Amino acid sequence: MQDIPAGQTLMWEGDEATVVANVVQGVLKLSSSLGDGREQIVGVAYPADFIGRPYGERIPYTVTALSDVRIRSFQRAGFEKFAQEHPKLEHKMLERTLMELDRAREWMLLLGRKTAQEKLVTLLLNMPNRLSETQCDTPAAPLDHFELPFGRQQMADLLGLTIETVSRQLGELTKSGLIILKNQREVIIQDRERLAVLAGQ
Repeated sequence: MQDIPAGQTLMWEGDEATVVANVVQGVLKLSSSLGDGREQIVGVAYPADFIGRPYGERIPYTVTALSDVRIRSFQRAGFEKFAQEHPKLEHKMLERTLMELDRAREWMLLLGRKTAQEKLVTLLLNMPNRLSETQCDTPAAPLDHFELPFGRQQMADLLGLTIETVSRQLGELTKSGLIILKNQREVIIQDRERLAVLAGQ
């Protein structure tokens, strides 16, 4: 096991892919750099997610801890050899890869077609689902009380919105009684069904 403090970068975009890791606890952001130096968050890794690039030579994105993180890391070459010798593990990796592909397609829809309110509500509904996932096959019940792993600016970057829009939408959801927001980070979902309707789910 390896503990990573919040703010520390674990993998850098373009580096040689020598290590792969399984997230045990905490949340990390996956980001890419644009030509002018700006950062674009392209994904978030939650507990039970796999980071790194098995069977790949280079890391496609920078991986940075958003909260204190615990991972289980493996040398890529040894992991690839072990996976080849254990077909069940390769099958499990394929399943998780296809799940990530489905999530990426859903995210493309969210960024391209949904309104600001729909984007934010979708994030607030999906995040506790992901935070409650474990390494087990049986999914845990989604959380209705959780802590946001990142601030409003990072939420805005992730959703393609401005920080002002994120703040305004959070305020409206709070005033309508759909959520309770404590200390800027602690979220309590009051009405999951109404939020699902707002998210277009």
